[in-house]
Amino acid sequence: MNKDLTEGNVRNTMLLFAGPMILGNLLQQCYNIADTLIVGQFLGAGALASVGAAYTLMTFLTSVLIGLCMGSSSVVAFYFGKKDDAKTKDSAAASFIFIAAVSVFLNVISFCWIDEILFLLRVPDDLLGMMREYVWIIFCGLFFVFLYNYFAFILRAAGNSTVPLVFLGAAAGINVVLDLIFVVVFHWGIGGVAAATVAAQIFSGVGIGIYTWAKEPLFRLRISGRGRIKASMPEVIRFSFAASVQQSVMNFGILMIQGLVNSFGTVVMAAFAVAVKIDSFAYMPAQEFANAFSLFISQNNGAGKKERVRRGTVEALRTAVIFCAAVSVLIFIFAPQLMHIFVKAQETGIIRSGTEYLRIEGSFYCGIGILFLLYGYYRGIGKPEMSVVLTVISLGTRVILAYTFAPVKGIGVHAIWWAIPVGWFLADVTGILYGRADLFCRLDAGDVGIDD
Repeated sequence: MNKDLTEGNVRNTMLLFAGPMILGNLLQQCYNIADTLIVGQFLGAGALASVGAAYTLMTFLTSVLIGLCMGSSSVVAFYFGKKDDAKTKDSAAASFIFIAAVSVFLNVISFCWIDEILFLLRVPDDLLGMMREYVWIIFCGLFFVFLYNYFAFILRAAGNSTVPLVFLGAAAGINVVLDLIFVVVFHWGIGGVAAATVAAQIFSGVGIGIYTWAKEPLFRLRISGRGRIKASMPEVIRFSFAASVQQSVMNFGILMIQGLVNSFGTVVMAAFAVAVKIDSFAYMPAQEFANAFSLFISQNNGAGKKERVRRGTVEALRTAVIFCAAVSVLIFIFAPQLMHIFVKAQETGIIRSGTEYLRIEGSFYCGIGILFLLYGYYRGIGKPEMSVVLTVISLGTRVILAYTFAPVKGIGVHAIWWAIPVGWFLADVTGILYGRADLFCRLDAGDVGIDD
């Protein structure tokens, strides 16, 4: 089921490859949407605010692992496109060893510092117990998040975006069913929501690992060849580290914003919790398309097809802008109705605040769509550090503006909402100006190879 992304019509190849990834990511959002919907309807505003705050925390933690997997998959895709099976195997094995070690370390730290983490998030006293119960259980699934994302990105690096979709779709179904059973039938409360999510994560992580071992000999971890794996480690660490820093910096900035949001009380917290889910669902196809685009660039870069890289970049930019503009219109029009899906009609304050957030940020989705493409482009051509720079600009701007103007009377929480598109715009301008020769002209064969 592996696909060579270096052949065929550029636009069709990217779209067909990206399709299962986009659908898979939307299904992954069903984990969080199912939690939010059931919690909002059956457990109340306090539990909804707790799950929302915990979602931001878990997004930060998992972003570290996802970034590592994403970065290492660029290396694997490069050598797969180059038709170098030995380096493909070595890079995949080095990735597994390195990222597995990081995931175990991260899990231990999370459990040991759980109270300190909740303190830094400025969680209100009346929500502290519920949130601690929820995140303690959720932390149990962190290693399985690594397993799923490692194997999913490795398979995608080889052009196989369908199998990850199958396992993620099944896991999403399991999550929804168990949510209903644990919360509605067994009345396990917020702990039941967390347990359902962890069970789904275990299924997807273990399941896709077994499939890869059975069906993809190229990616089986072997004991022999440790010298070659060790030799591949610096390259894997470089790309993995850059992508992980980019992802974690982005989500650390969001985590800082969550702390600021929490200071405005339960109503704003609950509104933010719901709006962020809707927001993520709306622009996630653009993010996943950019991930597919990055692997497309990596494979073609490895194959030395520079003109195909250039044409793919132009087609990807056109596709992302059209999609994001359409989604912006829909979100702006239907923001109140979307909030009503998750929140009871009498919670007017939550609905009003969430609608304001969606209409402000949702009007500028083209900004984040272009930014996602820039991240993927720079990973694909062997300049992953540039993605970190753009993330620092985007999130740094957001955090500085939010913390500066949110305390100002008459501005308040609106400063947090408006800071987001401003950060996107500045990062986009920087990325395009820095790489305009690469983005719009024929790539220079001498300075884009991963192994130069």
